[in-house]
Formats: sequence, structure tokens, C-alpha cells
Amino acid sequence: MTLPLLSRRRVLTLAAAFACAPRHAFASTWQGRALGAEVSVTLTGPRTETQAALADLPAQLDEIESLFSLYRPNSALFRLNGGGFLAPNARFDALIDACDRAHTLTDGLFDPTVQPLWQALAQGRETAPARALLGWHRVRRTAQGTCLDPGQQLTLNGIAQGFATDLIRASLAGRGFTKALIDIGEQAAIGGPFRLSLEDPDHGSLGHLTLENAARATSSPGALRLGANAHILGPQGQDPLWSTVSIEARDATTADALSTAAVFMDVPRLEKLRTDADLLRITLVDRDGNLRTL
Repeated sequence: MTLPLLSRRRVLTLAAAFACAPRHAFASTWQGRALGAEVSVTLTGPRTETQAALADLPAQLDEIESLFSLYRPNSALFRLNGGGFLAPNARFDALIDACDRAHTLTDGLFDPTVQPLWQALAQGRETAPARALLGWHRVRRTAQGTCLDPGQQLTLNGIAQGFATDLIRASLAGRGFTKALIDIGEQAAIGGPFRLSLEDPDHGSLGHLTLENAARATSSPGALRLGANAHILGPQGQDPLWSTVSIEARDATTADALSTAAVFMDVPRLEKLRTDADLLRITLVDRDGNLRTL
């Protein structure tokens, strides 16, 4: 993988006032790249406030990426993986707390310690040494900071995009916006409804979903391959059961993490997860391209 860098930014005025929007409101979209994903944020509101909020996005995203990037040499995650220790950091610690919750809700299927295994598979190396390093229970949290066992490394790719999406949504809501769609690989809506496509890497477009005052994250194991393996790795060697899983939740952090683990869950476990995590909807695409909604 290459270093995810924030691309050149641009603001596009998309349309004049929506019929149902307040007078003088219009929709504008910012597009760029952050956290390894194409990013777009569409706002509806007064021109001056909307353009000011969109102009602030690159710096906000750059700050978020400086925490969670696997490849930026000065990122918090890079320093934790390299030295095995990271002093307390409010945002980083909040994301680690979210990892704890997802790990518990999925009975360990969500496990950010798979990074050494991911690297071994990507480089065609023997995987047994990497597998010996796995285990979220070995990540230690103290008042002094976060500690890893020797050789352990974390990947936050299964949750960081959702966390970033929530941070941007909270920032825009705090500025008074009541209609926005944030897409940082995962989507979150202020207001709505917004019509979003459902895509599968093997079966193409499978229709549309609507999103209103909620968040959605989608995981497709076959979107990237590591040799014979899907890029989403089961911590105990589990194989994905679904071609795509899309989860709608109240926040993008939860949707992102749980959709990552849900690709390994059968329907009874997914139904339990939907109840335990208070999810709004789970959409499944099986290997033959059939759709099912829980």
C-alpha cells in the first residue's frame, strides 16, 4: 500500500437552493483524499458559512490522519507500532476505547492486532511468527499510556475512517449545519434522506439505500486480495462468509468496526449483533450476489 496523502482540494458548487431548503441555502461539495480513501463532504446552507466550513476540512482531515495513519512517520499509530508505547492522547484513546467495544461485541472477531499477519501475507512471508503476535487482550492500557507486546503492531484501517467521519459530522453539526453528507470511505448523514448506492466488487451495483441522521459502513473482503487471502483477516484464520456487508448505525465508528468483523458471522450471530449493538440495519450480499436485510 502507498502512503495515503491528502490530495489537492477543490470546492464545487453543485446547485442552487433545494426546494425544501431554507431561503438562500445551496449545496456545495468538497472533494479530496484522506486516510486512504476518496473523501467528499456535501453541505447545504448559506453560501458564506458553507464555503468557510468546507475550506476548513483539509486541515481537520490532516490532523486526524496524523493520528491514525499506518505510514506517516510521525503519526501516533506509527510511533506506537514502532516503539510499542504511546502516551495518552484524547482522540487516540477514544478510538482505542471504541476498539475495545467492537472487540467485545464481536467476540474477538474485530482485532486490530492483525497488522503483522497482514504484512506477512502482503510480503509472501511465513505467517506463523505473525500469528503468534495476535491478541487484542495483550494490548495494555494504563494511566501512562498504551503498550504493545514486543513485535505487536496495530492496524486501525477497520475503524479509523468511521471515527474520522464522526469527527467531521460532529464538527459540522456544532457549526449549525442541519443537512450534510460526509463520505470518508464510510458515510454519515446530518438530516437527509440521502440516496446511496450499494456496490459489490464481484457483482457490481445492487441497488440503493437511503440514509437519514445515521451512518453506514460497508466491507467487501474481495475488494483487495493478499495472494489467496481476502484483505479482511479473521484473527483465528476465519474465512469471510459474505461478499459484502453494509451496516447502518447511529455512528460511523460503530458501523465501520462491526462491518469489518461481520463478514465472518453467520446470520444468527449477525442478528444477535444487531440487537446487542442497537444497529439500524444490516444488508448482506452473499457470494452469488443475493441480497438479504436484517
